[in-house]
Amino acid sequence: MKDTFKHKGLRQQLVNVVKGKGITDEKVLKAIGNIPRHLFMDSGFLDHAYQDKAFPIAADQTISQPFTVAFQTELLQIKPNDKILEIGTGSGYQTAVLCELGARVYSIERQNELFKKTSKFLPKLGYRAKKLIFGDGYIGLEEEAPFDGIIVTAGAPFVPKPLLSQLKIGGRLVIPVGDDVQTMTLFIRKGPKKFEQHDYGEFRFVPLLEDKN
Repeated sequence: MKDTFKHKGLRQQLVNVVKGKGITDEKVLKAIGNIPRHLFMDSGFLDHAYQDKAFPIAADQTISQPFTVAFQTELLQIKPNDKILEIGTGSGYQTAVLCELGARVYSIERQNELFKKTSKFLPKLGYRAKKLIFGDGYIGLEEEAPFDGIIVTAGAPFVPKPLLSQLKIGGRLVIPVGDDVQTMTLFIRKGPKKFEQHDYGEFRFVPLLEDKN
């Protein structure tokens, strides 16, 4: 669990890369600069930790590309104490970014292996989500709704209706929608049944898993 000067230097280079690709939110850039991404990866991938790339983790999932994490986070426009629902805890890296920004994070993971690992790991780094849940992201978390923001970190073939309904008025849902290639999509809730939609180009994510049980 070491975080050395070398790691910190590599992180600053990564921040510059992400900034160069168009991320302007200083708080998001600071979070990327603070979080020891190498600790979220298997030791065999340490050389790759501060490249702007996605990498495999357990259970056939990936740790998202830092630019993608920053891009989705920037779209959420998080303010301190915002209540955020994350669909797809994964390695916990995106969760840590949300915590760095002062959000109250509720996160759902479908893969039990990842859920167990990340639940133990995040608190060791000092990142405490309000709730980490093993469950089905397609149905969201009705008992904790409404949310200021919802972020989906896997490719969804369609937009799950429960997620839209669990947003506050004025709340933002950031979700990659599509099968093989996804379009990054932002929904802003304008009223009980009114949503504004914005599309932000193509990304590639691992698929959002449905609960088949």
